[in-house]
Amino acid sequence: MPKYEQVLLKNMLQPGYTGSLADYERAGGYQAIRQVLGKLPPADVINIVKRSGLRGRGGAGFPTGVKWAFIPKDHPGPRYLCCNADESEPGTFKDRQLMERDPHQMIEGMILASYAIGAQSAYIYIRGEFALGAKIIERALAEAYQANYLGTNILGSGVTVDIYLHRGAGAYICGEETALLESLEGKRGLPRTKPPFPATHGLFGKPTVVNNVETLANLPHIVTRGPEWFTAL
Repeated sequence: MPKYEQVLLKNMLQPGYTGSLADYERAGGYQAIRQVLGKLPPADVINIVKRSGLRGRGGAGFPTGVKWAFIPKDHPGPRYLCCNADESEPGTFKDRQLMERDPHQMIEGMILASYAIGAQSAYIYIRGEFALGAKIIERALAEAYQANYLGTNILGSGVTVDIYLHRGAGAYICGEETALLESLEGKRGLPRTKPPFPATHGLFGKPTVVNNVETLANLPHIVTRGPEWFTAL
């Protein structure tokens, strides 16, 4: 029988692992942003993700690096990253596990994605019923801010990333990325007509990337272990 390596679930399967910042750091967490922020150009990070072949884990399977590359490079105003944590599909609970049991893995992925697309503000849109998950993520975000993994001048790199948590109101349709953006803006969660696409007209009419929880959680591993490692899985 072939032996398969645990990747996203590895930490949480270790006895005594709580998902705290200290536990995540002991498991090698936040090394990816140390390798990247202020040291690699954002375009190189996008290229790494392109080469890895990572596809969206929300169901559509669109190549993640290609999606990032759609963000206009000459846009003078703000850009946004949105983490789609509105896991409403009946019987689906993999994102909930990742958020509740190893939240910093997703947060580090969001920092990497934000840096790659030039976003200083990012949002986690979490399903309204995930009250425990929201509480755990709020605690993890506070830990990350205290350790200067989030906020202004992260680890002296000159990079700023702020992450905000937003709880949905239980509408299944908000799992669709443009309905999620409408809800995040305080409107009814109804899908937008496309085009235009979120890459050019997303949150608040600005260039935006929407990625799934699991998609983002893969990023620290791809950066630290290389795109070829991920492609070989």
